[in-house]
Amino acid sequence: MDVVKTNIDTAAPAHAEASILIIYTGGTVGMVYDEKHHLVPFNFSQILQKVPELSNFKYMLTVLSIEPAIDSSNVAPSDWLMLANLIRDNYADYDGFVVLHGTDTMAYSASALSYLLENLEKPVIFTGAQVPIGRTRTDARANLISALQIAATKVNGKSIVPEVCIYFHNLLIRGNRAKKVESRHFNAFKSENYPLLAKAGISIDFYESAILPHPEKPLHVHQQLDDNVAILKLFPGITPQVMRSVLEAPGLRGIVLETFGAGNAPTAGWLLELLEDAISRGIYILNVSQCDEGRVDQGRYETSKFLLNMGVIGGDDITTEAAITKLMFVLALDLPATQTREMLASNLRGEISI
Repeated sequence: MDVVKTNIDTAAPAHAEASILIIYTGGTVGMVYDEKHHLVPFNFSQILQKVPELSNFKYMLTVLSIEPAIDSSNVAPSDWLMLANLIRDNYADYDGFVVLHGTDTMAYSASALSYLLENLEKPVIFTGAQVPIGRTRTDARANLISALQIAATKVNGKSIVPEVCIYFHNLLIRGNRAKKVESRHFNAFKSENYPLLAKAGISIDFYESAILPHPEKPLHVHQQLDDNVAILKLFPGITPQVMRSVLEAPGLRGIVLETFGAGNAPTAGWLLELLEDAISRGIYILNVSQCDEGRVDQGRYETSKFLLNMGVIGGDDITTEAAITKLMFVLALDLPATQTREMLASNLRGEISI
């Protein structure tokens, strides 16, 4: 994998208002049609031709393009670590960062980066598009322009959004609260359990009470993720064979258990025994609701009291995307069991409401 650097002259003055690093990983946002009408990655040295509005900015822009481009369906934890290190290596030189990324796994990537980038005080804005930048009715231009503006915005010399976010179709969402909900419309992402951070109309309105505070410590970029994890979604009629195939997978260290409603699960003896056995073998089980607006409240109903008593960890209102990446992050720290459980139940980067 190579990283190609492109400097963009946006007609910015000698003293630019902001310097922004754009990291293009792949996805629809950076695709154009070639002479055979095939979609191919865009050459970002020609971006002013596709997005002439950039010439109105007083920004210094640099693009780092990942080659070959990564289809977001192929994104892996190693790519998240690569992105985190690119931001670390360029952190002192830029006021903000915009990551262009495919929409399918954008919420996973934004969640992972939120954990890896501890004490972040500059914006890291993920954005993308549902329609390629080379199409007439593309949403790529509007998403990119607004993401750049947000990344550049400061108040009293400090970035207004010191966290990892997703900007899409006029909405700025905390990255680890986002979920992709549309594949055919422009409003692809929602944050059901947490307020918007900003909304773009004629102007961009920031909701500062919802934004994380600036950290008091310097940036710390974590270097490891543990991918010995799995997601197990319960459904009526799930069999012991299916449960065992996941819970007894070699090397497994953690499970995101997608339960019903407020964290409820069947009370069949065999199911509870399998979960209890997994916990006794040191596997951490994080309980997440299948409801988009759900919140796990273990012990509220009889059907979740058993999970609470055996040591299943309640995930509160965390999304599945944020939960699985949180497991990868926390397990990679190799902390004692008590600390690991505490961290999984704690609010680390604004991913849960306690």
